[in-house]
Parts: sequence; structure tokens; C-alpha cells
Amino acid sequence: MSELYPLKFETVLKEKVWGGNALVSRFNKKSTGSQQVGESWELSAVADNQSVISNGFLAGNNIEELIEVYMGDITGDAIFEKFGNEFPLLIKFIEAQQDLSIQVHPDNDLAKKRHKAYGKTEMWYVLECKKGSKIYTGFKEGVTKKIYEEAVMNGKIEEIMNVESVEAGDAFFTPAGRVHAIGAGIVLVEIQQTSDITYRIFDWNRKGSGKEKRELHTELALDAIDFNQTGENKIRIKPELNKFENLVNCEYFNTNIISFNKSIDKEYYSIDSFVVYICIEGEFLICWDGNSDKVTKGETVLLPAMIKEVTLKPMYEARLLEVYINSENPV
Repeated sequence: MSELYPLKFETVLKEKVWGGNALVSRFNKKSTGSQQVGESWELSAVADNQSVISNGFLAGNNIEELIEVYMGDITGDAIFEKFGNEFPLLIKFIEAQQDLSIQVHPDNDLAKKRHKAYGKTEMWYVLECKKGSKIYTGFKEGVTKKIYEEAVMNGKIEEIMNVESVEAGDAFFTPAGRVHAIGAGIVLVEIQQTSDITYRIFDWNRKGSGKEKRELHTELALDAIDFNQTGENKIRIKPELNKFENLVNCEYFNTNIISFNKSIDKEYYSIDSFVVYICIEGEFLICWDGNSDKVTKGETVLLPAMIKEVTLKPMYEARLLEVYINSENPV
């Protein structure tokens, strides 16, 4: 069996009614000709959207085929035992030229019961935003089920939402059950469980491509909402140069950020997990076993669990997100 190496994937661009062209123009995604690209799926095991390897001798194989052959050498033994051939995270870049719908995602129990799927806990890291951009996240304090139902019926759900101003570098953690929406003018990275289940609650009376109002899932959403998810949710950490800083540490993923202008040696002997690098600024070399590969702004790389030592060498200065699953939390 040949040695594994850091893996890159063909990205899949998704046209959305609220999308734009920033992912193509500023994050090096291949143009589809559309001016409404809303999402770039970087690493996915979602059915019909399996990521396909784009580099090295494994190019052309999808992520499921890869794990089927290499098993825990790719994901880590505990993770493989839990998920089998399904990669447990979904990584996206998102651009919102308009407000996204106010929505909620079910937790694992509800998603399994209704859809035979996993729930969706997620986080966002804001890359760019326009002045005055907002994130809708959770309710204001004191919102009850009765208050919520009245607000939905009267088309006034925005009035009961916790709304936060946004700057580049802000992060937001959204556990399943927390009502939320990305506001207009924001480009961000989304890290989430492998799930594509979304319940739309309110869509600003927007019409889809067929000029009909987009489908809402008001009844399905009601049982998924956690009314205790209220109040401020912003995570703001200014990275100290050449030092990894933790943004989110939950049972589904651990996400760190680093800005660096000198080489950094990384060891992963203490975790039984794959590692994902998401380059959000600049470019760097990832070096392992006498080999190296360049990673540029907008690229996502999967480091197989069997690779325990790498060196990251920035070209001038780079910034990346580092994502893995904690060994003590085998999801």
C-alpha cells in the first residue's frame, strides 16, 4: 500500500439566489460563469456531493472510496469505528450578497428519527464583511415558544432575534437547535457535521428562480429549536503571530487559527484524527517525509491521520484554520 500524503479536492460551486462572485474573484475558485455563487464545497461526504481528490496518485477517487481502502489511516481509528466510510465533517466557503434565510438545524436524535441522518452543529469564521453586516444568532433573552410562534405568524421573527455586528476575524458557534442566519455582505468559512438538513423559518419573502416564494419548514423547525439558545454568541480572538489559538472546541470538531511568518513544526501523536488545513490568507508549504506541496489562499487540505509530523512554511505571512476531532471526544 502506497504512503498517503496531504490531499486536495475538486471544489463544487453551488449557485444560490443570495450568492455573488467573491469566491471566484478573491478566493481562487474556478469560475462557472455565474454571478450568484453562494457556496464552495471544499470537503464533503454528503450523498451526491462526494469530494473527489485532485492531487497525487489518488486523484479521481472520492472521499468515500478513499476511506473504504485506507480506513483509520485516513480518519483515525476511533473516528472510523464510529463513522465507517463516511467522512464526519463538511467544509464550505460561503458568500452572502443577501441575507440568508432564518433557519435551524436538528440535533442528532431528531435528524436520525426524521431523516436517518446526522444533525448539524456548525461554526463560522468570517473572512470578509461589508460595513454594517450582521449575523442573526439565537433569540433575545426571554423569548418563549409562544412569543416565537406569534412572531412567525406575524412575519416579525427578525424582531426577536439576537443580532450581532460583524468584523473580519469574528467566529460564531451554532449548535443544533440555535436559530440563525448569515447577513448580507459576508464571506465566511463554515465547518459543520456532515449533514445537509436545514429547516427554513423565514426567507424575507424572497422568491426563487421559479419566482415562487421558497419553501419554508415552519412545523419541522418547531421541534428542532432550543429556546435556551439566546444572547451574544460572538467569538473574537486576535491571533498572536506564530501561535495557534483555539476558536471552538466541541464534541464534533476542534478549530484553531494561526497567523504565521516563520516555519512551524506540528506533531499530532496525541490525537487519533485527521487534520484539515484551510488557507484563508497568503500561501504556505506543507512539508512531510521529505516532500512538500504548496497551499494557497482558498485551498483546503486533508492531512491523513497516519501522518503525525509536518512542517508549515509560510511564503511571507499566511493564515490558516486547523480542524480536527479531539481523541477524547470520538463524536
